[in-house]
Amino acid sequence: MPSRILNYMIKKNDDIILKIEDMTSEGSAVGHYDGMAVFVFGAVTGDEILAHIIKVSKKYCIATVKEIIKKSEYRIESDCPVSSSCGGCSFRNMTYEAELDFKSNRVKNAVLRIAHLDVPVRDIIGADRTEHYRNKAQYPVVIENGELACGFYAYKSHRIVKNNSCALQCRDFDACIDAFSDWVKKAKITSYDEKSGKGLLRHIYLRKAFETGEIMACAVINGDSVPEKDYLIGRLSAVSGVKSICININKSSGNVVLGDTTETIWGSDTICDALLGKKFEISPNSFYQVNHDQCEKLYKKAREYASLTGCETLVDLYCGAGTIGITMADGAKQLFGIEIVPQAIENAKRNAEINSITNAEFFCGDAADGAKELERRGISADVIILDPPRKGCSEELIATVCRMSPKRIVYVSCDSATLARDLAIFNESGYSALEITPVDMFPRTPHVECVALIVK
Repeated sequence: MPSRILNYMIKKNDDIILKIEDMTSEGSAVGHYDGMAVFVFGAVTGDEILAHIIKVSKKYCIATVKEIIKKSEYRIESDCPVSSSCGGCSFRNMTYEAELDFKSNRVKNAVLRIAHLDVPVRDIIGADRTEHYRNKAQYPVVIENGELACGFYAYKSHRIVKNNSCALQCRDFDACIDAFSDWVKKAKITSYDEKSGKGLLRHIYLRKAFETGEIMACAVINGDSVPEKDYLIGRLSAVSGVKSICININKSSGNVVLGDTTETIWGSDTICDALLGKKFEISPNSFYQVNHDQCEKLYKKAREYASLTGCETLVDLYCGAGTIGITMADGAKQLFGIEIVPQAIENAKRNAEINSITNAEFFCGDAADGAKELERRGISADVIILDPPRKGCSEELIATVCRMSPKRIVYVSCDSATLARDLAIFNESGYSALEITPVDMFPRTPHVECVALIVK
């Protein structure tokens, strides 16, 4: 039946009985009603529900769960009071085993459907800890009647769901939130309003180094300074582990969390963590994986795929603060790291220095341009590490990488769809993926990372 006729059958505010068939890459459940796809946030594969339609388009509908008629065998009770409205934990009402199966199958399906390749996908590396694992929190805030409320944005919105104690965030952050709350009352702080552009406090930004216990606390403000600064410093510095207190100035009208200027008002400019025995300094703007323990598992798998013997030239084309390359540097003859963010390159150089690594060179540039520069300098890469953003690699970069003729490419991906697309391009250029290992970096959320071994 044509979809234009279906639109007259299903209308906004209708209630329909829906069998949930699968989950999407964004964590929504999906079922079909008379051939129309219906997406529902908060349902689980296998549920039979009474769905309330809130949006109807030509090709799909969006609904909420009005009633669970029959529970899925994978459904569990969420232990978070706001998980049904917050956009953070899509899988908090699903068993962890089912979540891992979904993520593993998603990777397999992407490779088959997009790349049309038969690549072995190994067992997903699950997490030992599925709660309180995040070492970084960026809380949007709202202040009403002098009371600070933090939280996260509701699914696909900028409406804040209040939750001062998130089950994904490090427990130590709760004490920092309490300190900020006292300061808000003391200094009569206002919260930033996106519509008017007025108000001081935009976000509370917290980072913790899990290995050392050091914490960085940052207020993101729509201004140049904070009132009652000494009181804020006194409250935060009394929290166990706090080593750095800073303010970040963001007067932009957009929704980017951090501005360009950060001022340390107490303690050190950075905190220090360790990964696989290497030390890393973390600044407010440093990219650093948010799950320390799973990051070590991911990097171990990447190091295994690199198969370094001490004779290879290793090139890390999206090196960030140098974490992946530095954890492998002892096994390489020489390491070259390329990153487009200048501050990240400075962080990488500093991280190499504090680990007494003398066989590494880091320089600033776009990954494709950096690869061309190495090519121009006659540097032959034996092993190349790719850890691109979610959009994956450009065809130009892949062509340049293939011209460099490495023996092995280790591709770390945060999006299995763009990984599959890029594997198909590599395959056309004479490089084949031998295997892929998914890693659950973000338990209870729909995201999954992968490491792929690609050989000539």
